[in-house]
Amino acid sequence: MCGICGFYQLTREADDTDLKRMNDQIVHRGPDDDGYYYNGKVGLGARRLSIIDLVTGHQPLRSHSENNWITYNGEVYNFKELRRELEEGGFVFRTTADTEVIVNMYEAYGIDFVSRLRGMFAFGIYDIKNDRLILARDHVGIKPLYYCLKPGNKNLIFGSEIKTILQYPGVDRELDHDGLDYFFSLEYIPAPHSIFKNIRKLPAGHILIYEKGKLTIRRYWDPSEEVEPLDSRVEPNFDELKEQFLQLLRESVDMRMISDVPLGAFLSGGLDSSSIVATMAGLSNQQIKTFSIGFEEKSYSELKYSNIVSKQFGTHHHTRDLSPNIDELVHFISDIMCEPLGDFSNFPTYLVSKTAREHVTVALSGDGGDEIFGGYEHYIAQKISSMIDFSLFRPFHPMMAKFTALFPPSDKKKGFVNRIKRFSEGLDNSWTNRHFRWMLFLSKYQKSKLYSEDFFEKSFGDPLPKRMPFDRFFEQSLTFDDINQDLYLDFKSYMVDNILVKVDRMSMAASLEARVPLLDKKMVEFAFSLPPHYKLRGNTTKWFFKKAMEGILPDEIIYRRKEGFSIPIKNWLKTELKDLMFEYLSKERIAASGLFNYPYVKKMMNEHLSNKQNHAHRLWTIILFNLWSERYL
Repeated sequence: MCGICGFYQLTREADDTDLKRMNDQIVHRGPDDDGYYYNGKVGLGARRLSIIDLVTGHQPLRSHSENNWITYNGEVYNFKELRRELEEGGFVFRTTADTEVIVNMYEAYGIDFVSRLRGMFAFGIYDIKNDRLILARDHVGIKPLYYCLKPGNKNLIFGSEIKTILQYPGVDRELDHDGLDYFFSLEYIPAPHSIFKNIRKLPAGHILIYEKGKLTIRRYWDPSEEVEPLDSRVEPNFDELKEQFLQLLRESVDMRMISDVPLGAFLSGGLDSSSIVATMAGLSNQQIKTFSIGFEEKSYSELKYSNIVSKQFGTHHHTRDLSPNIDELVHFISDIMCEPLGDFSNFPTYLVSKTAREHVTVALSGDGGDEIFGGYEHYIAQKISSMIDFSLFRPFHPMMAKFTALFPPSDKKKGFVNRIKRFSEGLDNSWTNRHFRWMLFLSKYQKSKLYSEDFFEKSFGDPLPKRMPFDRFFEQSLTFDDINQDLYLDFKSYMVDNILVKVDRMSMAASLEARVPLLDKKMVEFAFSLPPHYKLRGNTTKWFFKKAMEGILPDEIIYRRKEGFSIPIKNWLKTELKDLMFEYLSKERIAASGLFNYPYVKKMMNEHLSNKQNHAHRLWTIILFNLWSERYL
């Protein structure tokens, strides 16, 4: 696991000193080693967290012919079989690292070799012979990769995090208004947008080629193109699919247990992480180290369930409580995030990563199961809405939202009142948004009140299917039926640009490598081939996954209500974090940003503090943006 950066210059602006300064921004991603390739025109930098081949895995690294150089972040789990193939073709290796396999795969097969890799990766390869730079990001988007093509001179800069690119001379920091609106609406910024207008994210499953001043981006993998759904007219053989799934799970977990350093797993006590731990325990003759976070608020803490799983599989279990005294942690995470992310679970994810790093260097995580097997409550909301959401009823949606708004929110994590309020609020959003109705935190009306005249744009009120990049996602989702359309939409947006960003940044902030077995390419393709009623049956989410794990995990783990990995920000904004809210939502700071109307911000604060409404998501994104602005603007 590493952090990478680099540039390709048509006009020389940076030298090796600038390259080192770029690389120094991501020491946390690779504290064990740093390395450079620089020829005056092209620079490649790498920071290394040593996981495999602790001695000879230094980067950047040259190919067999020495015509190609690579800087690489990630782990490719099928590298040994690919290495054997290359050796049979006459390639000689100087290391035992997967890095050398990747650069030699390019040398042997050209750009299209990327589709054969199985793992998580982001890399840059400089082809000396063709004077070409290639950037690639893994199929799913587990590892990040940003780039900037400077207007005017067309110098290309890239890095694992935005902060590396900002160290290159003359990179503009103009904000991307579409990216900002997405952040305040969704709490994340979907690729290819970033928070800066001239810095882009390379989307998952894509390759970027820069040659002779021409930039080309192309997709090499996508579930909508690779998956052949099972015939919906024929009921599948459950037992055969269960065995196929369990074999894939064992294979995926086994591949991700390859490591030359200590390894463990995150354990929340939910279905996904518990399945990973159960599989690890069955594959290893060593006691598995597991890690969990708890809370004083009982409705938020899942330690009860993680302890049940730990006891059943005999893990060496480590826990830590997250207390409301988190003011210092808020500032630390805001500084780490080179692009703001509103997900409340940033905090417990960082703390569980920090706890794990005290004992291991690699941790397996259960992320991805909800998006590919159908685990979220908003899929149930979408199903219910499809039964009642017709044209004659739609005029009553605003009335329903106004009626439920009369009830004060509960302090509990979810609860009946909070669920009803959230459902009616989402129902009032455009039906064309599908399940995103319950993932949007600002309505068109709220944007018109919150955003300043200089910031608000008419397109901000458009439904997601009319806006880039969601227009493409909605079109491609039509490859699938029913709930699989919603899963595809989340897979292409919420999962990659929220969940995986959170896991990558928070684990890397602790210099911990997080691996996600459920997002193995073959597992993803298998999951998307399953029929819709294997995902959501009645009101049972993840139906197939749950049935497949019966007899392996206790029923109280498999069939307990999904709670999510979150923290009680809505309560803390009224208590321990109230001073932070007043400071970063002050009239002066709001005016300085030029983005918001202070009277509406004040109205939301007053309603939240008086428990008339829960504005935690809306207030929190503005707080985070102002914290982020202090560091990056």
